[in-house]
Amino acid sequence: MAFIRIQLSPLTPFNLDFALCCGQTFRWDKKDDWWYGVAAEKVLRIRQNGNTLEFENANADFVKSYFRLHDDLPMIFLHISKDSHIKTAIKEFRGLRILRQAPWECLVSYICATYKNIAAIKQMLLDLSERFGEEIRFNGCSFYTFPTPAELAKATVKELAGCGLGYRAKYVSGTAKAVYEHSLDLERLKRCDYETARAELLNFPGVGPKVADCILLFSLEKLEAFPVDVWMRRVILRHYPEQLPHGFIKRISDEKSLNNSEYARLNLFGRSYFGEYAGYAQEYLYHYERTHC
Repeated sequence: MAFIRIQLSPLTPFNLDFALCCGQTFRWDKKDDWWYGVAAEKVLRIRQNGNTLEFENANADFVKSYFRLHDDLPMIFLHISKDSHIKTAIKEFRGLRILRQAPWECLVSYICATYKNIAAIKQMLLDLSERFGEEIRFNGCSFYTFPTPAELAKATVKELAGCGLGYRAKYVSGTAKAVYEHSLDLERLKRCDYETARAELLNFPGVGPKVADCILLFSLEKLEAFPVDVWMRRVILRHYPEQLPHGFIKRISDEKSLNNSEYARLNLFGRSYFGEYAGYAQEYLYHYERTHC
C-alpha cells in the first residue's frame, strides 16, 4: 500500500510522540522512527516529519479523527491556561492531543490499568489480544485485534488470569458478559451528558470513579472529564493547594489513597477550575508531572 501524507497547518499543533507516549493508550510501539498500532482492526503505521504525517493502511479521515486533528488546540490552550504551571506544561508538550480510542478497548484497558505501571498494562493487553484476538500479518510481523466482548465473555476467569490480569480477571469477565449478553452499545454514551455516561460506566465491574473518567475522556468525547490518580493528586498538592480547604489538603496529604468523596472533590476542582476542556489540562499536567518527578 502506498503511503498517504497529511500536511499539517502551523495552526494545527501536533506531536505524534507526545500523543502516543503520554500514558493514555497502551497498544502502540515505536520501531525506528515509525509507530505501529492496531486501530479499527487494522495495523496503522505512522510517523511524523515536521508538519507532515506519513502513514499507511488507513485513510486520511480515520487518522484525522483518531488523533483528533480537528480539535482547536490553540483555542483549548486559551481556555485552560489558568496559571503559570499549566502554561509551562503546555509549552513543553505543545502538540499533545487526546486520542479518540474505541470505547470497548478503552474500557477493558483501564480496568486492567488499576494499580499497574504502563509496561505491565501493555503486557496484559498484548497477552489478551494474542490469546483471544485475531492475528493480522503486516510487514512480515504479527499483530492482533483487540478481543470482542463476545470473545472475552466466553473466556473463563482462569484463562483471563493467565494473561496476567490477576484479580482484574473477574472484573473483565463480568464487564464482557454484561456488554455481550445485553448487547450494550457503548458508542451511545457519547450522546449522553457527562454525569449520565459516568453513572452508567460505574455499573460495570471494576470501574471506579477514576477508571470511569479515563474512559469518558479517552473514548467517549467527554473533554471535561478530569481523572485523578496518584500523579494528579501530587500535582494538586504541589501546585494548587490554595484552591481547596487547608484541612482537606492536609488530610489527603497524609493518606495513601483517596476515598470516593475525596476523589469527587479533587475531580470537581479540576472540572471547575479548568472548565470544559479540563481533560486536556489533566493530560498535560499528568504527563509533565510523570516526566519531571
